[in-house]
Amino acid sequence: MTNKTDAEWRAELSDEQYRVLRQAGTEPPGSGALLHNKREGTYTCAGCGAPLFGSDTKYDSGSGWPSFTAPAGEDAVDEHRDVSHGMVRTEVRCARCEGHLGHVFPDGPGPDGLRYCINSASLGFEEKDGAKDADGDHR
Repeated sequence: MTNKTDAEWRAELSDEQYRVLRQAGTEPPGSGALLHNKREGTYTCAGCGAPLFGSDTKYDSGSGWPSFTAPAGEDAVDEHRDVSHGMVRTEVRCARCEGHLGHVFPDGPGPDGLRYCINSASLGFEEKDGAKDADGDHR
């Protein structure tokens, strides 16, 4: 786990990243920079850089957020019961820094039938050739 003060998080993250990762916010559907990213690579935590999802598990769910069928590994994300907003959902957090990523739903196409619905603001992207990018653009 990454132990940082609130002031350190605020200094390191953009306002939108802070709102999503540290305050469990949600970006508007269709607005995320990585929603339409189709490059090969690894989606990482925008807060701590931990690998979270591989591009081979990303798909277009039509939800308006990047969607994945499975995390990069068993220890990449943690799941927590979320009863906010009058709903019962499963929140997904980065296992290393506990940053809020999004939610997981049981309506995905993968072998486990899961859809990890993740905010672009909580993600970075490392292209397969090693180029890092936080907003989905080529460097």
